[in-house]
Amino acid sequence: MNVLLIGGGGREHAIAETIARSKREPQLYAIMSKKNPGIAKLCRDFLLEKETNVEKVVEYATSQKIDIAFIGPEAPLAAGLVDALEKVKIPSVGPKKDVAQIEFDKSWSRTFMKEENIEGCPAFKVFNDENGLKEYIEELGDVAIKPAGLTGGKGVKVIGDQLPDTTDAYEYALGILEKDSVIVEEKLKGEEFTLQAFVDGSTLAFTPCVQDHKRAFENDLGPNTGGMGAYSDTDVILPFMMVDDLEKAKAIMQKTVEKLCEVTGIPYQGILYGQFILTSKGPKVIEFNARFGDPEAMNIMPLLETDILDVMEAIVEGRLEDLDVVFSKKATVCKYVVPAGYPDNPDSDKEIVFGDMGDAILFYSSVDEKDGKIYTSTSRAAAVVGIADSISKAERIAQDALENIIGDLHSRRDIGTRALVRKKVTHMNKIREQKQS
Repeated sequence: MNVLLIGGGGREHAIAETIARSKREPQLYAIMSKKNPGIAKLCRDFLLEKETNVEKVVEYATSQKIDIAFIGPEAPLAAGLVDALEKVKIPSVGPKKDVAQIEFDKSWSRTFMKEENIEGCPAFKVFNDENGLKEYIEELGDVAIKPAGLTGGKGVKVIGDQLPDTTDAYEYALGILEKDSVIVEEKLKGEEFTLQAFVDGSTLAFTPCVQDHKRAFENDLGPNTGGMGAYSDTDVILPFMMVDDLEKAKAIMQKTVEKLCEVTGIPYQGILYGQFILTSKGPKVIEFNARFGDPEAMNIMPLLETDILDVMEAIVEGRLEDLDVVFSKKATVCKYVVPAGYPDNPDSDKEIVFGDMGDAILFYSSVDEKDGKIYTSTSRAAAVVGIADSISKAERIAQDALENIIGDLHSRRDIGTRALVRKKVTHMNKIREQKQS
């Protein structure tokens, strides 16, 4: 079977590794805007091209007689790549454009949730101009400001973190309005978690929960990034969660898939990513994404025991219900290395030397390979993943590997440590106590 992977980041490297270890021995092809050396080594052939150049992607896919495609990032979904591939009879693991807007149009997504009475939607308003904007920000007080379009995970700012007060929130919102709609919503307080699922249009096969760490510096300080690392536990839930929290989040995602089909007439097939925050009132939806998270895919994909080709075929053929999708009961810790100065002033084009990774898995993300050497770009460079019988053991494996990566780099040492995980549990316990009082 000929499989085409779209995308060249760390998420896609994890997907590529999973495809490559299929017992069905597929031939892997890839299209990526920059050469990811990890993906390239796994491919029979690859094309360096913008993933959003739909015409070129379709032309390459047909020339290589591709049987099925896996779309990694969000931009090609927004460009309608899945729709275009279907026209030439190449099925894709990825939703069509009209349902993928659950991610790339956040104003549509929030309005959809409200109109379809989907649980977990915070108070919000969408603004296309400044009329009433300042008044609504002041009415809510604690707010999150979001651009409606795609921002690579870096566009959201909230009062108390990146924004000191309502005046700063208003000024930031005005800046967004110069080129996009802006969403103002209540600031949700709690602990975030990610729940992802394979979706065939009606059935959802859920992965273990993951907690991403967006902030650049330790103790969750600094600007937002695409994600500095993440962890998962041996159970499907995280240490600060209860089983009921997971069941509520699953129900929200199930209803979302059902209502997307009702509203658009198009079955949602691919990956659905639910970014939740666990509050005193249960899980609330921060956002939905139409693909795997990065870094969350690197936590989850190495744990997949079911053959990924079987999963992919079940998705596009609408028969996930007949497939038992199984993940290893292991804990994972993923930690990124990024260029010094990332995300505001990244120092690019500096050599990275990878030493002994020990028991960790290395995934390349955004790097340049020249003359057999690896160099930084302006984005996250590479990630290491530790897998073990506990979060703390997985963290040690990941951190030991990080110590053997040499370069002008930055990473967060605290992700997955006992101290930070305990801090999350304590925080959530206090929130639950507030609900009872």
